[in-house]
Amino acid sequence: MQTETSQRKLLSALCHGAILLSSTIVSVAIPIIILLVNEDPVVKANAIESLNFHINVFLYGIIFGVLTVVLIGIPLLVLLGVATLVLPIIAIVKVLDRPDLPYRYPFIFRLL
Repeated sequence: MQTETSQRKLLSALCHGAILLSSTIVSVAIPIIILLVNEDPVVKANAIESLNFHINVFLYGIIFGVLTVVLIGIPLLVLLGVATLVLPIIAIVKVLDRPDLPYRYPFIFRLL
C-alpha cells in the first residue's frame, strides 16, 4: 500500500511539474505517456488535468500574443507566465499532501 501511494505521489507530481521542465514537446509528452501507461485512476485524472492545463496555457498564450497589438496583451502575458509557474507548484504540493484526490486547476477549460 505504501509503495502504491508513493508511486501515485511521484507520477502525479511529475504530471503537474512537467510544464516547469520546458515549453517543448517533452513537457506535454510526460503526462501523455503517464496517462497511457498507468492504470491508477487518480494518476490518470492528474495526467488529464495537466494536459488540459498545457492546452489552456498554449491557447491563452496565442490569444494574449495577438492582443499585444493593442498593448493589453503584454500584462496578460506576464500574468500568464506567473500563473504557469505558480499553479503547477500549488498542484504538486496538493497532490503530495492528498495523494488520494486528483488536483483540479482553477480557471481552465477542460477539453479532455
